[in-house]
Amino acid sequence: MSTPKKEDLGGLEKSLEELEALVARLEGGDLPLEQALKEFERGVKLTRQCQAALQEAEQKVEILLKRTEQAESVPFEPPDENGT
Repeated sequence: MSTPKKEDLGGLEKSLEELEALVARLEGGDLPLEQALKEFERGVKLTRQCQAALQEAEQKVEILLKRTEQAESVPFEPPDENGT
């Protein structure tokens, strides 16, 4: 397993930003079919990269929790719309 690098986190953030922009372009509906297909293919690639990075991060967290005897794994529950 590779050691965590700042570039890995930045790469994930950049991929997510690019994916969001790509989705916006596709949703705009102004792209010719050929360009839309290229954008879609790029989106699939970015999605897979992001999923792999998130899975790796999750595995690292699990490893860290296993190393800490007193830590318990608790399911993450995002805050509701009110922020609580």
